[in-house]
Amino acid sequence: MIQLKAGQNIPLSGDVLRFGVKADAALDVSALVVAENLRVLDAADFVFYNQPSAGGVALTGDEVTITLAEVRADAKAVLLVVSADAAAPGGGELGPVTASLAENGTVTAEFAIMPAAGEAALICLEVYRRGDAWKVRAVGQGYAGGLPVLLPAHGVEVSGGADAGAHAPHQQADRAGVTGPRNPAEAPVLEVSHGLERLWMIFEDAARSAAALVSARDYAAKRLDEELSAAVSDPATRNTPVADAKRKQAQERSDELVAVAEGNHRRDSEHLMRELAEADRLLPPALASWSSPAWEGRAKASDGIRLGELYAIERGPLRIPYCVPVPLTRPLWIDTERSAAVVPVVGALLARLLASDPGRRTRIDVIDLTGAFSGLLAPLGPVLDGPPITDHGDISPRLQALVDAAELAEMAYTSGAFTPPTEHRVLLAADFPHGYQASDAQRISALTLRGDLIGLSIVIVGSDESESPDGTVAALSQACRHLPTVEDTPLFDPWTGSAWQLELDLLPRDPQRAAKLLRSE
Repeated sequence: MIQLKAGQNIPLSGDVLRFGVKADAALDVSALVVAENLRVLDAADFVFYNQPSAGGVALTGDEVTITLAEVRADAKAVLLVVSADAAAPGGGELGPVTASLAENGTVTAEFAIMPAAGEAALICLEVYRRGDAWKVRAVGQGYAGGLPVLLPAHGVEVSGGADAGAHAPHQQADRAGVTGPRNPAEAPVLEVSHGLERLWMIFEDAARSAAALVSARDYAAKRLDEELSAAVSDPATRNTPVADAKRKQAQERSDELVAVAEGNHRRDSEHLMRELAEADRLLPPALASWSSPAWEGRAKASDGIRLGELYAIERGPLRIPYCVPVPLTRPLWIDTERSAAVVPVVGALLARLLASDPGRRTRIDVIDLTGAFSGLLAPLGPVLDGPPITDHGDISPRLQALVDAAELAEMAYTSGAFTPPTEHRVLLAADFPHGYQASDAQRISALTLRGDLIGLSIVIVGSDESESPDGTVAALSQACRHLPTVEDTPLFDPWTGSAWQLELDLLPRDPQRAAKLLRSE
């Protein structure tokens, strides 16, 4: 049996799958049969207590059975869901959950999930098509609002207000009023909470293909070296046609092995490039390329932003979008000695942060001691939270105001009176740590822990301080996601450790286009 980790996928060989969960708290199991955009086509595609079956998917007791041959032909995936019983002791939130998947009666995979943010519903696993085959992916995506939030995110419209479904989950969907899929024109084509996930799935596939190529090349080189050494090891035949023939055969075997590996990698890359090109038309703007038609269409919210593209020249033309969640779960630190050198990078980040949630107001605090970003600030005027800070004496009060807001939100959260932030806050701290006081580094560090309570994303611009003698500054630097601006600085993917180069996105040079992206028009 395989113990899955978040994001991991494995192929399936069984015909009939059975999904179940183990947990200490009372919970309910359900499933969604979804199309390519991870949205249902019909209300009947939601399998739950009061609607226990859809084509090939059935709920029996606390288990979901999937007969793969009977799943409708246009279905892309089956999302396997658990939700908490709010009426149970300590209800409303999920504790640790272990999801299991059995194939033809034998449990072959488990996925342990540890909710940590008050989630009331989880997508545990995704059983999805890959060509003519089926695979399962460990998802673990949580929804603090429970089914009333999860269902609309996947095209099942609910009614009944914010409290709908706040009682026993057996009745949640019924009380919430399942009415059918939303009008596609009213929501992103790629479901908002899965745009980022889809791109990371593609990144993972690219990483594993790259690792296979590198491994094959390394093995071929090692074997060739061994066989060439063996060919000349006997002095009696070292300079004879026999040795020449052995060397030639060894080289041919090596070339054949590398050719097969490169062919497989090229096939994978071509498939992924087609998949990326299709996705780029459908993604919300914050995740799409600058050339995507998404930037000219209706504003669409996103669960992430695009930072740039990952590539490896020695592995071919494939370029993978490098994307992260928003609000930023880890601060971004742009490594540079000169803020002026990264103005187009920061402009692109701000444009994407602004586009990530068009339904909420964005407020940006800017610390710009050198005035490097003054050219960006005019179009950003409507969303600036006060004048940009150009004097070091004004840094502490502005940061303290953010800390105070986060602490108040934390007190509300602890007392049970917390409401989700209605704004997206952004802090751009440039020229760090020069001109900042030690207490300012402490304030920014505090915001990295509590800033999510006020919807805060943090972007720091400065030289890498991970080895700083100041412990607070070093710890802050180490806690951030660093974006290198120096060429030949590799990044390593989290699945295989393969090396990639990062080309950061730049704000388009055209002044009118740039101004429009920064909300001046």
